[in-house]
Amino acid sequence: MKNLGKEYAEKIDWSSPRLLCIAGDFSKYDIHAVKQIPRNIELIRYCKYQSDLLLLELVNSTTTQNTQIIKDMEIPRKGTKYKTVSDLLIESDPELQDRYESLKAFMEALGDDVQINVLKYYIAFKRIKNFACVEIHPKTKEIRVFVKIDPKSLTLEPGFTEDYKNIGHWGTGDLMIILKSEKDLSRAKELIVKSYESN
Repeated sequence: MKNLGKEYAEKIDWSSPRLLCIAGDFSKYDIHAVKQIPRNIELIRYCKYQSDLLLLELVNSTTTQNTQIIKDMEIPRKGTKYKTVSDLLIESDPELQDRYESLKAFMEALGDDVQINVLKYYIAFKRIKNFACVEIHPKTKEIRVFVKIDPKSLTLEPGFTEDYKNIGHWGTGDLMIILKSEKDLSRAKELIVKSYESN
């Protein structure tokens, strides 16, 4: 707030902060203690190899968010400026909900280190960093997936992939993938894997 001003600070979603603890190692007591705290806490072990290689390994992650966002949802709040991603998923038709579940299952299966963080306006899929951020758009029956791929590294297809490098949006990622069908989801998998592997 001091550097960027109150107006900018008000745009930040403070609803789900997380704590990253980075150390050379953690004891079993550290891991047990973190599991008892109802906060978003990640333990990351580092290991330095030679003089120019650094390995970051996720040891443990606890989250306070419920990843089963179709079940046990909050009731949509009246008077809010924007609907939450949870509200939008509830409003979606069964086909869009099924497409989201297929997308979610695919990304979870990419590795044991995949975590899901349901934020206010988007759903983040991450390892140590986000590799995909998902928005739900029931009116257009679209799922928008933002991935960390340089849009200039591939040939964009209008209506499927778009350059969002200098366009504001929820979450992170410079390439937007628009999923309007299961076919689009199949085509998007290669790009999602690329983002996962580079993060």
